[in-house]
Amino acid sequence: MRLGGRLAGAIEVLADIEARRRPVADALKDWGLAHRFAGSGDRAAIGNIVYDALRMKLSHAWLMDDDSAHALGYAVTLRQWGKTVEQLTAEFDGDKFAPAPLSEDAIKAFSSRSLSDAPLYIQGDIPDWVQASFEATFGDDWLRQAQALNERPTLDLRANTLKANREKVVKALADAGAEPTRIARQGVRIAAGAGPSRLPNVTAELSFQKGWFEVQDEGSQIVADLAGAQESEQILDYCAGGGGKTLAMAASMNNKGQVHAFDADRKRLAPIIERLKRAGTRNVQVHDRSDGLERYQGKFDRVLVDAPCTGTGTWRRRPDTKWRLTQRNLEERVEQQAAALDQAKLFVRPGGELLYVTCSVLPEENERQVRRFCADNPEFSIQSALDRWTGIFGAQAAKPHSPDGETVTLTPASTDTDGFFFCTMKRAV
Repeated sequence: MRLGGRLAGAIEVLADIEARRRPVADALKDWGLAHRFAGSGDRAAIGNIVYDALRMKLSHAWLMDDDSAHALGYAVTLRQWGKTVEQLTAEFDGDKFAPAPLSEDAIKAFSSRSLSDAPLYIQGDIPDWVQASFEATFGDDWLRQAQALNERPTLDLRANTLKANREKVVKALADAGAEPTRIARQGVRIAAGAGPSRLPNVTAELSFQKGWFEVQDEGSQIVADLAGAQESEQILDYCAGGGGKTLAMAASMNNKGQVHAFDADRKRLAPIIERLKRAGTRNVQVHDRSDGLERYQGKFDRVLVDAPCTGTGTWRRRPDTKWRLTQRNLEERVEQQAAALDQAKLFVRPGGELLYVTCSVLPEENERQVRRFCADNPEFSIQSALDRWTGIFGAQAAKPHSPDGETVTLTPASTDTDGFFFCTMKRAV
């Protein structure tokens, strides 16, 4: 397919997402099934246009003075793919699969408008009601932080040290341009690329099947490192999900000690079994019922709560969720987080640590949540996360956002990772 057909396909998908309010992955999959003639390169290019459009939906629409799928698709090629109106007109001439040309009004708006004149939330491409929360977290730096969440994400991997070191993984994936990450000690990164370029399918590699690495954002790897798991310890991953942080901690413990993985949602937990087998992990016990944990109350050295959250820190990867987020969603997540902390605290031994993580950058889910918890549970006190950061990654490593050194927030702008919040709360002896 030429660019015209790819753009037309992307416009179709964007219109489907808007009309049916459905996840972008589902819309792209259905389009592919209905257009089996499209090759893998075509589908990747269409997906790139769709994701690029959704990341910068508000600013694209403002510059075009048009929020239609048609205008958003064109905006991607003009703003992010480096095309001009004249180039597109020439390229689409005679292409029966190309979309209808831009209207004169849209062309006039795009050529005359400056994004600096738009409201700040539009410049940041975030829902207007979220701006106050970004300001509360980042202060005067909030707009830069918001805009960094609109960039394409890299493909990050974690070398599984139970089977291979990082150098071995980098060498195995050299053809894909793999390089060591800057912060995470076992991280491997493949650049995002631009335009129609596609990321490699690393899970098809023999090295993946052998268990040499896992797909995991560098930010997720970092917070697993910050958990500080030691070989002799008993650890509970209370909201384990698919097990990414469980696997990372188990590997850092060299298959010694014990990690207990639990999640109330059995569907989210299900993939962990196959992942544990492939990774060669032997020090993990998986629990899908809370009553199986009762005998461990007050026994764990560390309890990690990777709490359910709005996912604002992952907007680079899941931009469609940005536009479905509501105030009610946020309130529900805050309630769920408070409940998870109240349940998880029971398993921390005296002198042990309760570790709180979200993939959000909103203060309601982060700083305010942990301070509320410590106020209600004075036997727990916040420990310096920034000191721990420096102790693990060194003084020269990029620093996360941290207003007081007690908690840290990773972001694309500060650490070149997804957004994550981390806090350590120690239980009194």
